[in-house]
Amino acid sequence: MTKVQVSRERFQGRHRHGHWRCLGPGSRPRPAPCGKPPSVSPVYCALVHHPVVDRQGEEVTTSVTNLDVHDIARSARTYGLKGYFVVSPIEAQHPVVQRIVDHWCSGAGKHRFPERGEAIALVRVCLSIDDAIAEIEAEEGETPRLVVTSAKSGAGRASYAAEAARIQTESRPTLLLFGTGHGLSDRVLQRADAFLEPIQGPSNFNHLSVRAAVAITLDRLFAVKSSTNNPI
Repeated sequence: MTKVQVSRERFQGRHRHGHWRCLGPGSRPRPAPCGKPPSVSPVYCALVHHPVVDRQGEEVTTSVTNLDVHDIARSARTYGLKGYFVVSPIEAQHPVVQRIVDHWCSGAGKHRFPERGEAIALVRVCLSIDDAIAEIEAEEGETPRLVVTSAKSGAGRASYAAEAARIQTESRPTLLLFGTGHGLSDRVLQRADAFLEPIQGPSNFNHLSVRAAVAITLDRLFAVKSSTNNPI
């Protein structure tokens, strides 16, 4: 198993792009088809660690956590996403993600729990949202739609039913953005093509972990609908 770092100059030739991929003898392992209808456009998600905001609304950078890498990859694989980007400008944290990928794609974890490696193979790490967009564009031939999420209510929010229907008929790929900390910064939200309504329970407590929010969002958008299973 080899590690290949892809680098190129972008944005006035100054912005470095780099991400690690877990490669096999011939190519990067790809999960088997997830049973997603062929008419559905490719969907990716990204967990953004910058730019996000803290409790006071100041723009900050958060740290990558092991649980977020694992659990969101499993949700992404379950609901048929094509890739999961971990977005962090802190290059020192990228090898942390790579060690997780290596363990489950080529290390001892591959043989103990092969289904975990199938999910972790979706993980890609990059420096910025723009780098994730560029990689999707290179792979799909089109710039993805940006769909953002937030725990805050407001005007112009799209319902899950409306966005699920849009994805079914959309020709462009879709990139779902989830923020760490206290959410995506305004400069990310302003770039969105769609803004999903917040997840709301029956109480006034509104502090889901990002892992739970991702799982709920993906279920509402992609779960098989029936009278007994998620009839939203």
